[in-house]
Formats: sequence, C-alpha cells, structure tokens
Amino acid sequence: MFSKPKPPEPAAKTEADDRMKSNDPGVPARAAEYTPSAPKSKPSASILSSDLTIVGNLKTTGDIQVEGTVEGDIRAHLLTIGETATVKGEVIADDVIINGRIMGRVRGLKVRLTSTARVEGDIIHKTIAIESGAHFEGSVQRQEDPLQAKPALAPPGAPRKEPEPAK
Repeated sequence: MFSKPKPPEPAAKTEADDRMKSNDPGVPARAAEYTPSAPKSKPSASILSSDLTIVGNLKTTGDIQVEGTVEGDIRAHLLTIGETATVKGEVIADDVIINGRIMGRVRGLKVRLTSTARVEGDIIHKTIAIESGAHFEGSVQRQEDPLQAKPALAPPGAPRKEPEPAK
C-alpha cells in the first residue's frame, strides 16, 4: 500500500574528491572541514529612537545614531545626531555628524555640522565642516589628535590655585 521512499543515490566519486581526502599539506581539506572565512561585515549602527531618553553615558567601538535624548557623554566610532535628537553631555567620536542639538563639548577627528545642527559648546577637531544654516555657540579648536583627553586650561586672567604646602 505505502512504499518507502528510496534513499538518494550517492554522487559519483571524482578524482577531485580523492585529492581532497589527501593528507598532503599542499592539498586543501574536505569542503566540510574547510570553510573559507567570509569577509567580516561591519555591524550596523545602534539606533536610539526618537521616543527614547537615556540618562547615563554611552560607550562603543561601533556606530551610534541618536534620534532621541541622551543626558550623558557618548563615545563611539561614528556618531550621528539625528534632527530630532538632543544630547546634553560631551561627545567623542572619530566621525561626528550633527543634524540635531548638542549641549556640551564635541571632540572628533572629522566633525560635520549640517544646516539643521544646533551646538552649544566647544568643538575640538582635526577637520570640520559647517554648513550654511547651522547654529553654533562656542569655540572651535583644531588639534592633531582631538580624541586624547587633555586637562582643561584655566582661562587667561583666572586666579591660579597654589598647591598647599606640605606639613
């Protein structure tokens, strides 16, 4: 009444199959044992949506796209501040693209303020681009390595704090 399905017939053996079984170091291993590594794809950016508010610092070696609100410092490889985003804190990244609002210091190798950018704070950069229409209040300083944290210098004329004498 019911018949059993026939098992598939093995594929014909070829000379290439015999070479793959060889222990000769010059011959590649079997396909099941040798899988060429695919090029590693870059992970996609972490996206903080417009309805998200984060209170705290963010740190990654990857990319971040902020569309919501962050109250804290952000460190990333590529940081994109979306048009709806607000960041209150310092941002440090190799590449910083600002479409939204930042209230704090910006440190980046490449910093770009688009026409919708609103920045209230200092920008320390290696290269910078500011599009027409961007709003910026602060100072701009070029450094060869802006990602290295350096101690803040007192403004000229500020009183110097003398170290206390040893007892």
